[in-house]
Amino acid sequence: MPRLLGVDIPNEKKVAISLTYLYGVGPFVARQVCVKTNIDPDKSARELSEDELSRLATLLERDYTVEGPLRRQIGQNIHRLREIKCYSGMRHRLNLPVRGQRTRTNARTRKGPRKTVAGKKGVKDLR
Repeated sequence: MPRLLGVDIPNEKKVAISLTYLYGVGPFVARQVCVKTNIDPDKSARELSEDELSRLATLLERDYTVEGPLRRQIGQNIHRLREIKCYSGMRHRLNLPVRGQRTRTNARTRKGPRKTVAGKKGVKDLR
């Protein structure tokens, strides 16, 4: 398995597809990188030479924010929003959806499993 920026990219897939295994690299950027480095995007990843791997690594490090630095940057942005206590920062702090989604019915991924609340007692139960 070729290793690129600390990530093992799959052997059997094409270069353009296997580059998307890097955090911050999607299909468009993967094709762009292949064109800039003069690497055939339909070539299998196992066929990449050491020279081609080093060209890919240097281009990604120099021109794009990927992997560790991108994760760190996103984390710092969220931390800043939480510190200044803006609306989206408060939503991050409360583990609720940040981008305006409804929470009355959905948002289970963000809120976690349902917490059952006991229902109100009826009039008959009060006697």
